Amino acid sequence: MFKQFISLIFLVFLLTMSVCFAEQETEQESADAAVEIDLDLGEEINEVCAGCHGEFGQGGKAGEYPRLAGLPAQYIIQQVKNFKSEKRKNMPMRPYANDRELPDEDIPSIAAYLSQIKLTSKMPEFDENTSAYEKLLIAKKVFNIARVEGDVELGKELYVDDCKLCHGKNGKGKEGSETPPLSGQYTEYMTRQIKHFATGERWHEYAEDLFEEMEPEEIQAIMAYLSTTDD
Repeated sequence: MFKQFISLIFLVFLLTMSVCFAEQETEQESADAAVEIDLDLGEEINEVCAGCHGEFGQGGKAGEYPRLAGLPAQYIIQQVKNFKSEKRKNMPMRPYANDRELPDEDIPSIAAYLSQIKLTSKMPEFDENTSAYEKLLIAKKVFNIARVEGDVELGKELYVDDCKLCHGKNGKGKEGSETPPLSGQYTEYMTRQIKHFATGERWHEYAEDLFEEMEPEEIQAIMAYLSTTDD
């Protein structure tokens, strides 16, 4: 009888905790939904980001600064919060990813602004009525990753086996996902991040299974394949 009583008490405790956690998650979701997205504010904040990441979030310095344009807003939000908490350590971000320069309530606006920027991988054909200035503006949004050496077929096979589930077909991401696309991102930047995942410098849920045993030629093969996917 006593054991049944203890079991009943424990069951009530578990149910109570479940309700509490559910209520906390609902409150957090409501708080996130209540944040007002201001694209004008996002554009204003991006004037600071552009110093490293480019006017249109295209990145710079051959991948020293990654492309941000078109990344999922929730992914950008999480990475900025990681920089602010120093869960993800990055010296260039320290002067900007802090409560004074970038309050939490402003992060969704800059994330939304960057996520809606669309870059093309090649120049379109122009008609005779297109002015030189219009061509210049369009050219600023053309971004293409240069092909890199490596076994493309092996890279595709490794990508399909290890990366496709999260990062989508051909590295182009998955609609509604918080996981970033890899197609159209700098080769040098992605290679550096893989090394950080492998050493634990940057957290990745599957780092031990994916990266710690990966050979350099396999990494290069994946990069070679991804460099073909935005052509």
